[in-house]
Amino acid sequence: MNDSIVKILEEKGIKPTATRILAFRSMLTFNRAFSLGDLEKELLSIDKSTISRIIHLFHDKQLIHNFDDGSGSVKYSVCQENCDCNTDDSHVHFYCNYCKKAFCLENILVPKFELPENMEIEGVNFVIKGYCGKCDKIAT
Repeated sequence: MNDSIVKILEEKGIKPTATRILAFRSMLTFNRAFSLGDLEKELLSIDKSTISRIIHLFHDKQLIHNFDDGSGSVKYSVCQENCDCNTDDSHVHFYCNYCKKAFCLENILVPKFELPENMEIEGVNFVIKGYCGKCDKIAT
């Protein structure tokens, strides 16, 4: 698995240090979007500022994307193949009101729309909220 992670990092122009490999491997284990706090809990041997720098680097190199799920915490998700993380390729996200987990819905694209003259899109955040169908539906 390390060889494939090294290859992915190198393809994105990221030097594959041991810490970055460990962080990316951890990101790949999440079956949902994750927060900085989630990653910090998984990577106890890495200091918080290093994790934060890695997240910013991975985001800048479009290895991961982020979104605001409306919970007050920015969530991150590993980009899928062919994702270029721009507003032309934005997909919808889902936030479960019960288990508080967020998920990418990559098969549902944010619709295209025209803005009034002189306005420019710098980001799109489309979050559907409801019940994920997998948790016990007990609000926490």
